[in-house]
Amino acid sequence: MCVCVCVLYKLLWELNPVPAISNQSSWEEKFFLLFFAERKEEYIRHKSLAEMGISWDDVVLIDHGKKPGDPSVITVNCPDKSGLGCDLCRIVVEFGLCITKGDICTDGNWCYIVLWTVPQLSSLRVDWESLKTRLMSACPSCLMSFYFNQQSNGSAPSTLYMLKVFCLDRKGLLHDVTRALCQLELTIQRVKVMTTPDDKVLDLFFITDNMNLLHTKNRREETCENLSIFLGEFCISCELQLAGPEYESQQGFSSLPEEVAEELFTSELSNKKACSQALSPDMKKVKTATVTIDNLMSPAHTLLQIQCVDQKNLVYDILRTLKDCNIQIAYGRISPSLEGSRNVDLFVQKIDGKKIVEPESQIALCSCLKEEMLHPLRVTIANRGPDTELLVANPVELSGKGRPRVFYDVTFALKMLGVCVFSAEIGRHSTSDREWEVYRFLLDERREFPLASSRARSEIVDRVRRTLMG
Repeated sequence: MCVCVCVLYKLLWELNPVPAISNQSSWEEKFFLLFFAERKEEYIRHKSLAEMGISWDDVVLIDHGKKPGDPSVITVNCPDKSGLGCDLCRIVVEFGLCITKGDICTDGNWCYIVLWTVPQLSSLRVDWESLKTRLMSACPSCLMSFYFNQQSNGSAPSTLYMLKVFCLDRKGLLHDVTRALCQLELTIQRVKVMTTPDDKVLDLFFITDNMNLLHTKNRREETCENLSIFLGEFCISCELQLAGPEYESQQGFSSLPEEVAEELFTSELSNKKACSQALSPDMKKVKTATVTIDNLMSPAHTLLQIQCVDQKNLVYDILRTLKDCNIQIAYGRISPSLEGSRNVDLFVQKIDGKKIVEPESQIALCSCLKEEMLHPLRVTIANRGPDTELLVANPVELSGKGRPRVFYDVTFALKMLGVCVFSAEIGRHSTSDREWEVYRFLLDERREFPLASSRARSEIVDRVRRTLMG
């Protein structure tokens, strides 16, 4: 289907070429410029300004829908850098938004990205000004100095702080605190949750500040005050300080039993009934995806055509995989979901500017994309001594960043089930080929939800996976 459409656009171009574009341009460039016809002049204008070293105010534009339910359109015009699309999608996900559609266009120096977004939950209140600020912070400088520092993409690690929350226990408390931290734009890096015999909870959150303001007294006081108000009468005390020896003492992450590690990190989910990761019948369709590579369509780029059942954060999973594989996107179209399926067409190159022609490279890329689309998260439940433990794992980006909002989604799913968390921790686990972020939750036994029951365990795993995958 895409090939027919491409041929059609090629013929249309030859019959009615778009002005201001050289006839020597490869036809796939013309193809995507037709996609962006309504914004072509704006793209060329911004690119010209950048070449003259002139900055402007509309690096990031956010246009809201005219009526409730309409998507908000995020437009980014800025100098390009490797993995920028992934970084922008990651921020969008952190704010609880889903990408329903997208277009990408870049010449390697300048990029133009348009994302159509909707909240994952209708009740979600998005701080659009903060989102715009965060997106702008991910864009390379638009000033001339950018071109002299193009190779300097690294950034200093964020300062780590320890938030100590002591409060009365209640159902859903862990998720409520997590939600408050997300609203305050604080990212959880590590967490230690401890429940005392007298029904009190001591939570240690090791966090970084997306606004980079926790070094100020006002920001620290505002954080504690907002948390105290949010928790109300359940809050006993709230303290925030730089992470010191306390962080070092929490760094230890108890090793995973061999059988649990094998189940979590195996490439293919087991079909055995005993496997707690086994998918429910209506979730098995998620395990279908096709990735095709076409080198005939373009003389300069490899065309990647991806079709997969739509799921939450699918676009982020595709872009982070390409970023980690050193594959650069020149043009791309992310089509809206149609009958639960999503099509993505991307013209790409290797980091050296060449097409992907080696058969082994093609096989490796297709395999990697399928793996990351089909199994971006692993969920299992196991015994830990006399207790029941829920484990969730996701791969870590090569940049060292974990997946956004995992802790938020898992605690939300457990709250909806009425399952209480006795203890929780986040750590890293390395396998032979990659690093994983592992979330471990010791679940509290309740009479109305007996954790020894295989039905109850399956229900927990299924609900958590559905919440994570959408």
